Amino acid sequence: MAESRIRFRHLQAFLEVARQGSVARAADFLHVSAPAVTKTLRELEEALGVAVVERDGRGIRVTRLGEIFLGHAGSAISALKRGVDSVRQDGALNRDPIRIGALPTVSARVMPLAMNLFLEENTGAALKIVTGENAVLLEQLRVGALDLVVGRLAAPEHMTGFFFEHLYSEQVLFVVRAGHPLSEPDADIFARLDEFPVLMPTRESVIRPFVDRLFITNGMTAPATEIETVSDSFGRSFMRQSNAVWIISAGVVANEIASGAFVALPVETAETKGPVGLTMRTDTAPSPAFTILLQTIREAAQHHA
Repeated sequence: MAESRIRFRHLQAFLEVARQGSVARAADFLHVSAPAVTKTLRELEEALGVAVVERDGRGIRVTRLGEIFLGHAGSAISALKRGVDSVRQDGALNRDPIRIGALPTVSARVMPLAMNLFLEENTGAALKIVTGENAVLLEQLRVGALDLVVGRLAAPEHMTGFFFEHLYSEQVLFVVRAGHPLSEPDADIFARLDEFPVLMPTRESVIRPFVDRLFITNGMTAPATEIETVSDSFGRSFMRQSNAVWIISAGVVANEIASGAFVALPVETAETKGPVGLTMRTDTAPSPAFTILLQTIREAAQHHA
């Protein structure tokens, strides 16, 4: 039987290659040689009788049948980790951390309060917070590298195997530093936008299609000088040193707008408003600490809603 020939190392190597898109990077992460990873993948494919990865330029991508197996492999790894945790006798402090993926806006707006509330519960559980793009975080959730993603609701075709719980809705703003030329009364924003660098959401982000349509609606295809970024620290620093326009979720710059350091331009962005919430795998069996964590995130989100 094929399943009797599949070992933990096969699943681990496959999941990491799928996550990294590269045998070499997966090998570095797993602390083994690239030939060893390649050999492990071949063993897995021989056991399954199908190819699960294929070359894509200089990288590796998962095949269609590999995508089907990927969800099951991630579930198996997650189930094994939960099983190990459930029988450990050395206490919660030595267990693997609860791994949370959060969008930059969530990291800035919700997670600090959520973490303070969680620490007050004294669960002893360790936490790991990763910030990144929604699509990247969801892929890490799919392969079992994350336990939870707090971010935007993805398109339906990307939600297979996931459960989403709505927390609040948020929209994108066009933001500049105080005193920026576009903040002057009656400034023709879209007519002058090409005069300034524009920080844009990446093409893989959930909100990018809405932003692109916004430009088309206002007679533009794209800014003349465009910088794609998901780094809120870079965005804040660059804004203070330049005349850049930052197209960013409202929560990321809420404090700067409240203090008067940044100004939201009068651009109608209601179309970009979308749900932010908790995304989990449908096969997740929350531990007591994980359940408490979810509740503290809900409370923090309600506070900022």
